[in-house]
Amino acid sequence: MRLIFTLLLLLLSTTALAEEEKVELPPLDPSYNAVHPMALVNRGSSIFAINLPSYRSPHDLQVVYEVKNSNVAFLNFAKNADMITIKPQKFNIQHLMRGDEITITADIYEGDYRQGGTLIYEAKQLELDKQLYARELNELSESSQWHEYDMIELNGTERIYVHKIQKAPSFNHLIFVDLVNACMQKVRTSKRVPPENELTYKFINCGTLKPLFYDGESLLK
Repeated sequence: MRLIFTLLLLLLSTTALAEEEKVELPPLDPSYNAVHPMALVNRGSSIFAINLPSYRSPHDLQVVYEVKNSNVAFLNFAKNADMITIKPQKFNIQHLMRGDEITITADIYEGDYRQGGTLIYEAKQLELDKQLYARELNELSESSQWHEYDMIELNGTERIYVHKIQKAPSFNHLIFVDLVNACMQKVRTSKRVPPENELTYKFINCGTLKPLFYDGESLLK
């Protein structure tokens, strides 16, 4: 009887401790409920969604998410298009900063929809399944010819390198690398906003490369 009582006390104590350890998240900031332009990029059978940031709230974030997809036709579209952008219906992007799994509804374009892209899918649901990267664009480093990259580990030797956006002028850049050699995460370029081919060359000795996304115009000021 004493043993049962002791076990019951232990169980109650463990449950109480687990409840104490639960962290209650602050409420979402409603100002981040907006239309957040995004792009889709592809590697193999995987599709990734990235937001297209600016320096102004509510777009002052960098986010990379894995998209859950079982549609072969949509995967083939992602593989074959040079550039895919999406115009979602309004949603609160702080869900992505928290790592939530959410479904958004978006018009999907080949090319940049902000510059006359071609509508391919209208009001398509996209499951943003797994957060791979999230960063707020605050306390930014000064614009420089030195550029630092954060690394997303995928499977085995596969990595995505994400440029850490600086103060203006800067650029948005992601590149996939299947590592063969060690890869530097800080590089020096000829300009503060270099062309994409120069950035690709900086990773040439790392392994097998696939440029994923580059925007050298939206973050100039």
